[in-house]
Amino acid sequence: MSQSDNVRPFKIADAARAIRHVFVRDLMLDAHIGVYTHEHGRTQPIRVNVDLTVSEAAHGDKHANVVCYEEVVNNIKAMVASGHLNLVETLAERVAASCLEDGRVLVARVRIEKLAAIPEAGSVGVEIERARNLP
Repeated sequence: MSQSDNVRPFKIADAARAIRHVFVRDLMLDAHIGVYTHEHGRTQPIRVNVDLTVSEAAHGDKHANVVCYEEVVNNIKAMVASGHLNLVETLAERVAASCLEDGRVLVARVRIEKLAAIPEAGSVGVEIERARNLP
């Protein structure tokens, strides 16, 4: 079995399965994040991307009937504002868990990038995918 056999494609929208794709692209924030001493006591720029696989339902053009990307963004902003984190992995896990609290979200893919951590690199970070535990 090759490594590619273990990788499932991320289905972001699928009419046959009644799946909607809700996303946040390139959310730019200043975060207190990093494990190294020089990263403590200051902020650094991060970029957050979120892709959500959402069960479709009739929305009737009503805001309450959809997964709200503004709420996703506000939750991320609150997490970033809550204090220092050592790892981008921790932030990614918290973002994914927050998104999965909405029962309509089946899968959350989260990418957190530190934009100034390595001078020679455009960004470094982590991407995770977490799925709802279905019975």
